Amino acid sequence: MTGTLPKRSALVCGASIAGLAVAYWLHHYGFDVTVVEKAATVRGGGYPIDIRGTAVEAVRRMGLLPQVQKVHVNTHRITFLDADGGTVAALRPESMAIGADGDLEVQRGDLTRILYDAVRDSVAFEFNDSIAALDDHLDGIDVTFRSGARRTFDVVIGADGPHSHTRRSVLGPEEGFHHYLGACFAGFTLPNHLGLASEGLLWNTPGRSAALYAVGSRQDVFGLLTFRRSDPPFDAFRNPDAQRELIAATFPDDRWEIARIVAEMRAADDLFVDVVSQIRLPRWSTGRVALVGDAAYAPSFLTGQGTSLALVGACVLAGELAARTDHAEAFNAYERVMRSFVTLNQALAGDGDTELFPATEQALIQRNAALRTLSALPADRPHAEYSALTLPDYH
Repeated sequence: MTGTLPKRSALVCGASIAGLAVAYWLHHYGFDVTVVEKAATVRGGGYPIDIRGTAVEAVRRMGLLPQVQKVHVNTHRITFLDADGGTVAALRPESMAIGADGDLEVQRGDLTRILYDAVRDSVAFEFNDSIAALDDHLDGIDVTFRSGARRTFDVVIGADGPHSHTRRSVLGPEEGFHHYLGACFAGFTLPNHLGLASEGLLWNTPGRSAALYAVGSRQDVFGLLTFRRSDPPFDAFRNPDAQRELIAATFPDDRWEIARIVAEMRAADDLFVDVVSQIRLPRWSTGRVALVGDAAYAPSFLTGQGTSLALVGACVLAGELAARTDHAEAFNAYERVMRSFVTLNQALAGDGDTELFPATEQALIQRNAALRTLSALPADRPHAEYSALTLPDYH
């Protein structure tokens, strides 16, 4: 009589997009999956994210593409403003996309909800908890949770973002892997006091910008303040009050709507402040622990590829684990498949300069002059980097 092999078990740290996607795929391949998340629930947020190239195929393989297409953002106009709020250019965005046909832009919270709904009944979730200690040994990895619970898993997957606690536990402090790109940002929601509908506004001065982004005609809009800074203000980031003071001091303007936006930033209960940076690791795994998404290879929002890399990486990591009984071989294969794709997409950020956020007066003048000659944002060639990886067939 032949016995049935027990299911392999996996702990996923972080109910992020990467975490939910890798949980989906691991369950799909027959793993017993637990997701631990330090927050009380899956976190959303309304800011826009992109799903491009190979990532669209990853979503299609999950059977979720029709749901994601339904929440595709339909933006009608992008208006560029000067320092006084005057219109530099108001452009149609239909030729804005620099990816291929079929690429998608959605609100982060919509994608998170779709992924969570796909796994909530088949994967165990442990909210309000996190990992306290890991003990990797020959037969598994023992996990002690902050709650005091202890369990043993076959593998642990760190999907807990660019400031990953899992990565720090097994690979050391973030400073060794953090590549600063010379800017900081603050994102938050605020009341739609300008009555925006399916449009974006972008205000620029050299080295600083403020953006408002309206999905449909909702009562709230997403706000984003960015600013250049030679050194990352890590001390301020440890204190929410210090974050708000730093941003207010950087945007003292009384022109356009800046004073009102800063006041709303101070009151926002969903303020998220961070540096524009990348995570660059020599390896994405050690022992029975592997990293995926921003925890392994955050590319920065300047590339627009963080979500896409997370979705593709989750698909590849789970597929390689399913194809191999040895976790070390699977982790090595995951890196062989993904490494060049990640490197190409991280390179899109360059040294942190971008036409959307000009760093100097001359760059801003040149950008605005070019915008005034346009009726629509120019169509660029589809970035080959977005589709540089063909997903393997995992069964």
